Amino acid sequence: MTTRSHRAAVAALLTCALAVPLLGAAPASASQQAHAQTRYSVPETRSTGAPELPRPAGPHPVGRRTLHLVDRHRTDPWVPTARGREVLVSVSYPARRAGAGSPAAYVTTDEARLLLKARDLTGVVPPETLAGTRTHARVGAAPARGRFPLVLLSPGFGMPRTTLTSLADDLASRGYVVAAVDHAYESLATEFPGGRVMPCVACEEVDARVEFAGVVRGRAADLSFVIDELTDRRRAGALARVIDLRRIGAAGHSIGGATAAAAMAADRRVRAGVDLDGDFFVDDAGAGLGRRPFMMVGAEDTHSPGSDGTDWAGAWDRLHGWKRWLTVEGAGHFSFTDFPWLGDRLGLPTDQEVPLSGERSWHITRDYVAAFFELHLRGVPQPLLQGPTDLRPEVDFHRP
Repeated sequence: MTTRSHRAAVAALLTCALAVPLLGAAPASASQQAHAQTRYSVPETRSTGAPELPRPAGPHPVGRRTLHLVDRHRTDPWVPTARGREVLVSVSYPARRAGAGSPAAYVTTDEARLLLKARDLTGVVPPETLAGTRTHARVGAAPARGRFPLVLLSPGFGMPRTTLTSLADDLASRGYVVAAVDHAYESLATEFPGGRVMPCVACEEVDARVEFAGVVRGRAADLSFVIDELTDRRRAGALARVIDLRRIGAAGHSIGGATAAAAMAADRRVRAGVDLDGDFFVDDAGAGLGRRPFMMVGAEDTHSPGSDGTDWAGAWDRLHGWKRWLTVEGAGHFSFTDFPWLGDRLGLPTDQEVPLSGERSWHITRDYVAAFFELHLRGVPQPLLQGPTDLRPEVDFHRP
């Protein structure tokens, strides 16, 4: 990929992170971008109660633990004077007993304020309302007995790990340990310990300082570090004892999906991966995975074969194991995150360019990601992944 195309990709991702409304996909033109930035600038505050995330579908209650990890053997690419490469990890896991512990928060009030500002929703949704979003995880709950597969999640560029909370908790309820990772200085709304809200330095400097592929590879190194920490009993304690080292997967949204592929290529411990609507950015995406399985799921308008700008075709040709290329009709870039579900419940206007409802977006994302990991980390056959079904007519299977 040329420097010019890298910068174009960065600009598109920053548009997604900074300009697109809570429900929408990335606007395709300057006029649409301007419309997106003004359409939701409603002067009055909406008087809605705190929303609730979708209830997990699995049989396990869900526990939550947040870990602040520092890799002192690596220099942070954005702030070289930092004390190492920091990550903040929310670990969702099957809990031993329902109701144990205290309810897990969705985001802090400061994180909510910054996220709403980034989405151009200041004055539309009170930060306290978003911060009060009810989750289904409990802090302090003891892990269930047994050993479970580990799945790592990486969010979109500029977005916090919390945007994948519903997916993390649903997988945990099905019997997975799920680590959602915030990468330091790459999020617009993440509060680290001590009340530190780190600026998104990457959002301002990525095209001027490094090739965008470097962001992907840096995040892949973060995921390997998280695996090291979570599986070290001296550091992770009870969590390490319930993780099955032989069954590790990775998934992510947008650049987080590219990170999943890069993590697989760099770390043989990662056995399976999912990319949710993310271009890969690296020239050799898909290489190095061997026969390990990988699935790409994206919006039909932007990630179908032949779509302008996507680099999925090259990656598809380099995937030599089990693979799927799925697109979802009516989906937008953020349809694979918590945003559409929350937007529906906060009473935000529907984006006409993204006709798929928040509830339908969630069910499709949940069902296909869960089916993928059930098949490839547990060996349970999944008819859902064999081809199109009348029950989910929005999902198309491509075999270019």
